[in-house]
Amino acid sequence: MKIYTKSCTQQLPMSVDQAWDFLSDPKNLQVITPDFMGFNIISGTDRSIFPGQIIEYTVAPVLGLKMQWVTEITHVIDKQYFVDEQRFGPYAFWHHKHFLKAIPGGVEMEDIIHYKLPMGILGQLAHPLLVQPKLDAIFDYRREKLTLLFGSINP
Repeated sequence: MKIYTKSCTQQLPMSVDQAWDFLSDPKNLQVITPDFMGFNIISGTDRSIFPGQIIEYTVAPVLGLKMQWVTEITHVIDKQYFVDEQRFGPYAFWHHKHFLKAIPGGVEMEDIIHYKLPMGILGQLAHPLLVQPKLDAIFDYRREKLTLLFGSINP
């Protein structure tokens, strides 16, 4: 069983409060997800995140084929971090931690994702060809979009 890890950090010129207000609103996931993912929120965005919250959406990550993805917010420490875990969806396992930390001039956001692909060895073979490049593109888009919305500490 192969568990993959993706991590990224970004520094933004905003307060922890501002960053938390944006990131803890599930509706903003639509804003920072690229169009090529075919991302559409179905339910669960009627309030800011809380432990036990279920968020349901559809994605079309490969060949425009829609699939349902259901995540649960499992842990929340206000203005510090939250965790979402896949309950149903394209991965065999998905655990995504979002951290916020005040730094001089702004906030540092850190994402750490642990994930496992379905289909055993076929999934592992698809990882470097399809999955990893797609995740890289998603988080590159997210970085660019957040910089566009809020600016950058390091121009």
